[in-house]
Amino acid sequence: MKFINYLEKITGVDVFALTSLTIFFTFFVLMAIWVATADKRIMDEINHLPLDN
Repeated sequence: MKFINYLEKITGVDVFALTSLTIFFTFFVLMAIWVATADKRIMDEINHLPLDN
């Protein structure tokens, strides 16, 4: 039996897919806006964090 047959038997499976896509897209857009509007000094500080030992 194929995996798609199991998914067809789950009620509301399309809601889970749309919800996860919406969460991912919203997070991606918010992060893109934050990066575009963030201060250059903050980005430089975040960029050097792994190297600051």
